[in-house]
Amino acid sequence: MRGISRTSLETVDERLGSVLASADTAALGRELFEVAALLDREHTLRRWLADPANPAEGKSGLAGNLLEAKVSPATILVVGDIVQARWSNPRDLVAAVERAAVFATVAGAEGEQRLGEVEDELFRFGRILSGEPELRAALTNEAATPAAKAELVGSLLGGKSDPATSALVTEVVTRPRGRTLEQGLEYYGQLVAERAQRYVALVRTAVALSDAQQERLRTTLSRAYGRPIHLNIDVDPKVLGGLSIRVGDEVIDGTIAGRLSEVRRRLAG
Repeated sequence: MRGISRTSLETVDERLGSVLASADTAALGRELFEVAALLDREHTLRRWLADPANPAEGKSGLAGNLLEAKVSPATILVVGDIVQARWSNPRDLVAAVERAAVFATVAGAEGEQRLGEVEDELFRFGRILSGEPELRAALTNEAATPAAKAELVGSLLGGKSDPATSALVTEVVTRPRGRTLEQGLEYYGQLVAERAQRYVALVRTAVALSDAQQERLRTTLSRAYGRPIHLNIDVDPKVLGGLSIRVGDEVIDGTIAGRLSEVRRRLAG
């Protein structure tokens, strides 16, 4: 997000923190995801709530009337804060609700210092999908009901991962919002990292890195970006040698495969 939306997001995040301190955060996360799904479906409502010409009090009043008796007071409070803020476009408003849902879902893990585990589990599940085409096909099967997909996720992750991880994977699988499974998992992983106030570096390497190598790389990147770095390491023989590192939109490609690709590009040009 940029401009007005970025400023609004900072205000919403600050307000959300005070709500999370006393709310049933798991329930809050579920309800906020439902609100995001509602806004996805109802285009007219989404546009009206994001229209800066409409009064802020009217927006929060409408949202409260629609949600009353369906969700908790905490959810109405969070949604009211979001719709009263100014957004560059309606999609930014929906993204703010989804972001708040993710933050609420992981609040329990955050309180127990387990955000790093949730990040790792989301990343590992994405890697499992890349190596299990039949599983991926089952989770993306348009003929399967959301309930059936959620049950499959539960059988895979229930009791084996953090409850927040299971909840986020279920959301990605049942309501992808135009993203692929891999994109959804990566996006939620980035939000979890942001909640932990650090960046995620996706590292592709031909061979596994030792603990010492990982620590040196983490330290180097943290100094370069001025923030703690969480490493997601993808061992991929196709890179041939060296490392490819992506932090946000920035890619540092020091792989042999990357250099060969650049040579081929220049020759073709």
